[in-house]
Amino acid sequence: MKKKGLLRSHHKRVLALFFGTGFLMTGILILWVALLPTPDLNAFEERKVVQSTKIYDRTGEVLLYDLSQDVKRSLVPLSDISPYIQNATIALEDDRFYDHFGVRPIAFVRAILVNITKGSFAQGGSTITQQVVKNSILTIDKSISRKLKEWIIAIKLEQVYSKDQILSVYLNESPYGGNLYGAEEASRAFFGKSSNDVTLAEAAYLAALPKAPTFYSPYGNNRDKLEERKNFALLRMSQLGFITEEEHESAKTEDVTFLLRGDQGIKAPHFVFYVQEKLEELYGPRVIEEGGLTVITTLDFDLQVKGEEIVNRYALANAERHDAENAAIIAIDPTNGEILTMVGSRDYFDTEIDGNFNIALAERQPGSTFKPFVYVQALREGYTRDTILFDLPTQFSASCDSDKFESDDECYSPGNYDDLFRGPMKLIDALAQSVNVPAVKALYLVGIQDVINLASRMGLTTLTDPDRYGLSLVLGGGEVQLIDITSAYGVFATNGVRNDEFAIKEIRDKNGDIVYESSLSPKVVLEEAAAKELNFMLSNNEARTPAFGANSPLHFAGYDVAAKTGTTNDYRDAWIIGYTPNIAVGAWAGNNDNRPMDKQVAGFIIAPLWNEFMREALLTRPRAFFSETPPVPQDIKPILRGVWNVENNIGHSILHYVDKNNPRGPQPLLPGNDSQYAHWEYSVQNWLFGGVN
Repeated sequence: MKKKGLLRSHHKRVLALFFGTGFLMTGILILWVALLPTPDLNAFEERKVVQSTKIYDRTGEVLLYDLSQDVKRSLVPLSDISPYIQNATIALEDDRFYDHFGVRPIAFVRAILVNITKGSFAQGGSTITQQVVKNSILTIDKSISRKLKEWIIAIKLEQVYSKDQILSVYLNESPYGGNLYGAEEASRAFFGKSSNDVTLAEAAYLAALPKAPTFYSPYGNNRDKLEERKNFALLRMSQLGFITEEEHESAKTEDVTFLLRGDQGIKAPHFVFYVQEKLEELYGPRVIEEGGLTVITTLDFDLQVKGEEIVNRYALANAERHDAENAAIIAIDPTNGEILTMVGSRDYFDTEIDGNFNIALAERQPGSTFKPFVYVQALREGYTRDTILFDLPTQFSASCDSDKFESDDECYSPGNYDDLFRGPMKLIDALAQSVNVPAVKALYLVGIQDVINLASRMGLTTLTDPDRYGLSLVLGGGEVQLIDITSAYGVFATNGVRNDEFAIKEIRDKNGDIVYESSLSPKVVLEEAAAKELNFMLSNNEARTPAFGANSPLHFAGYDVAAKTGTTNDYRDAWIIGYTPNIAVGAWAGNNDNRPMDKQVAGFIIAPLWNEFMREALLTRPRAFFSETPPVPQDIKPILRGVWNVENNIGHSILHYVDKNNPRGPQPLLPGNDSQYAHWEYSVQNWLFGGVN
C-alpha cells in the first residue's frame, strides 16, 4: 500500500510539472505574441533602401552590379492604381484576400505539414498580408520562429489596418524587377504610362512579376513562362468574376509591347541576371534586392571582357559575311563546375537583335555537337575507335525500299555536309570529320534511350521526349542549351567525373557573416576508359585533317584540345564545343529570330571566334594533357579492329558480324533478323558491285 501511495504521489508531481510547464510556455508564447510589433504601414512611405545587394566577380574586387542602384519608387494612392492591376494581383497572389483575417488556416496547416515532411521552412502563408509582413521583416532566416512571427504579425496587421491599406502597400512596395518598386514605377518603365491607364493584358503582365521578377522578366529568357503566368492571371480573373469571358479572350490575344530596357551601369549583364535569378530562388526577390548581401561569383572578369569583345567583333563580321548577326560563348572549369565566362549575345543592349536574350540558356538544335554522346556510348558497349561503319547512301526506315535514298515523312536517308560518301570508315575518322551516315548507324547500334540516359547524366537537361527525335537525334534533332552541353563536355575533360556548373561562390549578409558557400559534389557518370578514348578521338588532329585541314581553328600546337563542330541541317545554328582537361568552352553563332544563315558549316562561321577566345582562355590555365589510351586489342572481331574486307576483299555491314546487343559476343546466326540488316547490306553490296559512291 505504501508503494502505491508513493507511485500516486510521483504521478501527481509529474502531472503538476507537466501542466505547470505547459502553462508557463503558453504564457511566454502569449507574452511573445503580445510584444511582437505591428509594422507601421505609414512608415513605408519614408523607408529608403539602405542595404543593397552587390554582385562581384570571383576576386571580390570588381563590382558587376548593385541591385539597388538608382532605385525607382513612385508611391500612389490605391485609387490611382488600375482596378485591373488590383484584381489581377488578387487573382494570382491571394484570391481570398478580402475574406481571410491575415492568414488562411488551411494553407497554414498545409505549410506546416510540408515543412515537417521536407525538414525545411521554405513553405509559408501566401496571403498578400503575409507578403507585406515578409517584406517588412526582410531577413534570409527561414527558421520556424521567423515563420510563426510572420503569421502572427499578419493577423495583428489585419486588426489595425484595412484591406485596402494593406493592398496599397503591397502594390507600392513589391519589386517588379531590377530597380523598379511598385506598380506605378513598373507601369511607367514597361509601358510608358501611369498604372491607372494600363490595359487588362498589361495589368496581368504586371501582376505576374513580383513572384519572381528576374525569372519572369520581359527582357529575359523566360518570356514563354511570363506569357503562361499572364494567361493564368486572366483565367483566374474570369473564374472569379473580375472580368467577362469576352474580356478574357480579348486580353489573351492583345499584342503588348514592352519599352526598351536601358543601360543600368551593369557589367556582364547576361551573367549578372543569371546570378540574380539563382539568388531569387534562394531568398526571394525582396531580400536579394534590399538585404545587403555581398555575392562573390565565379566570373573571371578579365576573360569575360575579352569574350565580350571577341563575340561582338566576330558577330558583326559574320553578319556581313554569313548573315549570322549574333553569337554567344560560355567557359566552364570542368574540374569544379565554375562558370568563368558567359556572353549571351554580341551586345546585351542591342535591341535590333534582341540582345538581352541570353542564347547561352536558350534551347537550340546542336547539330553534330551531339555526336560525341553517341560515340562514347558505343565505346561503353564494346565498340572501338577503329570499328568500321560504312558511309554509304542508306535507307534507315524499314517501311521504305532499300534503294530509296530519300527522306520524307516515312523514309529517312540522311546525307553528308559535302554530299559525298566515303565508304568504310573507322569511328575515329567518322567522328573527327563529322560524317553523318556512320553516326546514324552508331545511334541505331547503341539505342536512342541509352544515349539520352547517358547525356542526361552528363548534364543535358532538355532531352525529355525520345519518341520525338528518332535516329535524327545524333545529328542534333533534340534541343539543348549551350551552358548544358558545354558543361556536359566537361565530363569528357575530367575522364568521366561530373561537376554541376554554378555561378555563386559565396554570399555574406549585411553583417559580413557567410550565409552561403558553394560546395563540390563530383559524381562519376562515365567510365574513365570510355572518356579517355573519346578524348583521343576528338583531339586527334590527323583524324580531322581530311575535313578541316592540318592547321584549322580546331588545332592548337603544343596543347591537347578536343573539339567538335556542329551545323543544323537548315543552317539556323552553328556550334563548336571544345575543351582541355581544365577548361571547356562552347560557342554558338546564328540569329536570335531563328532565320537561316548562309549555307556554311560551323568551321567557317563559329570556329574562328572560338579559336581566338580559347587561345585567351588557355593563358589563364595551367597547361594540361589528356591521358594516354591503350591500342585497340587485336583479339576481337576484325570489324571492331578496323578490318572489313576479310573475305577476299568482300565484306558486309557490321550487322553481319555483330549482335548490336552484344557486340563482342558471338557472330549472329541469323543476322537478317535485324530490322536494319537488309538496308545496310544492300548499300554495302551495291557499293562493292554496283559502283555507288
